[in-house]
Amino acid sequence: MKLFFLKFVFVLALMFVSVLFGMQQANEGIDRMKGFEDHNFKEALHVTENEGGEVELAVLGNDISSHDIQEKKAKLEKMKAYNFFSSIGKKLAEGVSSFANKAIELITELFQ
Repeated sequence: MKLFFLKFVFVLALMFVSVLFGMQQANEGIDRMKGFEDHNFKEALHVTENEGGEVELAVLGNDISSHDIQEKKAKLEKMKAYNFFSSIGKKLAEGVSSFANKAIELITELFQ
């Protein structure tokens, strides 16, 4: 099971990197076809290093930083985000459990 999960994660990561690589190649192909570079066209994945030695990452023109991720996580925890599907799943699990308990009680009463 561990080996399957490891293979699954590896293939998933490989597919993700392949999609980003393909988008970058398509972007470069469009630039070559036009014959000039348009600064409004964003690269699929842009990595730069600033003066402080920190690495900056932009995916599809949107800057990504660990501070943004931490702020979003804190905001979601503060809001106590409500997940509709999670609540439906919990109610369904409770219903199935109570049905199974009732069925087992009924069967045990029949054999006594």
